[in-house]
Amino acid sequence: DLPEDKCSEFFGLGKSNQQQASLSEGVGLPGKGFFQGNYSAAPNVWQALPLRIFPQQEEYRQASQVSSLSETSTESQSAQNTTANHSSHMGFESPPGRHFQAWPDHSPRAETSTSMDGDGKDDHRLENGSRGDLVVASGSSDHERGKVTDSKVLRRLAQNREAARKSRLRKKAYVQQLESSRVKLNQLEQELDRVRQQGMYMGGSSGDHSHPGVAAFDMDYARWVEESNRNLSELRSALAAHVTDNDLRIMVENSVAHYDELFRLKGIAVKADVFHIVSGMWKSPAERCFMWMGGFRPSELLKILSPQLEPLTEQQLLAVCNLQQSSQQAEDALSQGMEALQQNLADTLAGGSLGSSNVANYMGQMAMAMGKLGTLENFVRQADLLRQQTLQQMVRILTTRQAARGLLAMGDYCSRLRALSSLWVARPRE
Repeated sequence: DLPEDKCSEFFGLGKSNQQQASLSEGVGLPGKGFFQGNYSAAPNVWQALPLRIFPQQEEYRQASQVSSLSETSTESQSAQNTTANHSSHMGFESPPGRHFQAWPDHSPRAETSTSMDGDGKDDHRLENGSRGDLVVASGSSDHERGKVTDSKVLRRLAQNREAARKSRLRKKAYVQQLESSRVKLNQLEQELDRVRQQGMYMGGSSGDHSHPGVAAFDMDYARWVEESNRNLSELRSALAAHVTDNDLRIMVENSVAHYDELFRLKGIAVKADVFHIVSGMWKSPAERCFMWMGGFRPSELLKILSPQLEPLTEQQLLAVCNLQQSSQQAEDALSQGMEALQQNLADTLAGGSLGSSNVANYMGQMAMAMGKLGTLENFVRQADLLRQQTLQQMVRILTTRQAARGLLAMGDYCSRLRALSSLWVARPRE
């Protein structure tokens, strides 16, 4: 509650008439009674002019606010300039040394606070936005970098897994190969032991086993002998048990097929080394004494089996005699051919000069002798074919049980020859 003279002095009404007139002229109101004047004359003006009762406090506040807001944005300064221009346009001028402002809504304090708040918020938003953009950009780059790194890591892990899988497969294959090789080695050792026990390499023989086909035939024949012994045991048990003819026929057919396998193996070995088959180095010493062109004589075998096949019918007896006669004739023909081959081979090697000075003549003789040895292979094949046909015809002539007894007798005969060889080798020597 200030005195009236102080209020008049504040608004410049007590200074002079000239000042009052200028103020009244600027506002558009009479000089007198301004403070008590008619408010209806300028309602908008009074609404737009808040009175500043404590200018010193306001100046202190403005000074403190200006000092604290010295770093305001350009938008706040432009807003203040706009407010000042608007005040000048309306005709209000602050007195000298005074900070009079006409409009309350556009006062420096309001503008400053509004600008400060707005600018502060805008700056805060801009700063937050900039930081957000930086964070998003850095996060995006980190995310992309992480994707690239993750893809590389995943690809490397996949490659490592694939390499490990291949390594495991190779290791497994290698272990399986080692295991199979070990099994084969054990089998070879067992077969060699059986061959030595059977006396197949006894008798001071010096056969050449350097050819792989010869060594393979020796092992195959040892396996064949072992399987033949099993077949003989089954036949003996079947005959003792009086099995049916159908079951016995199957066993007889298997035994005949087993002999066919032996003839096939011998045909392969003849191509590798015919002398190995003819010399009988793959048989026991006792068996070699009865060999004929790489095997047994069919006619002699029929003579051995005939007593074991009785009783025979007249038709069977006639068929067996005819088979024995035809086999003997074939054997004689092959034997004569073999003798002729041996004589021809001897004449070829003995012809010409005894010295080796004539190299051309010597090489010609060797070439002719090599050609004649090819004929020896044919003789051995024909002899095996005769043995095979004789065995098959005998089985067709006989009944199922007679054929079973005949095969059993033939197998026992060969087994006794091998046993005789073993006993001979193991005999005590003085």
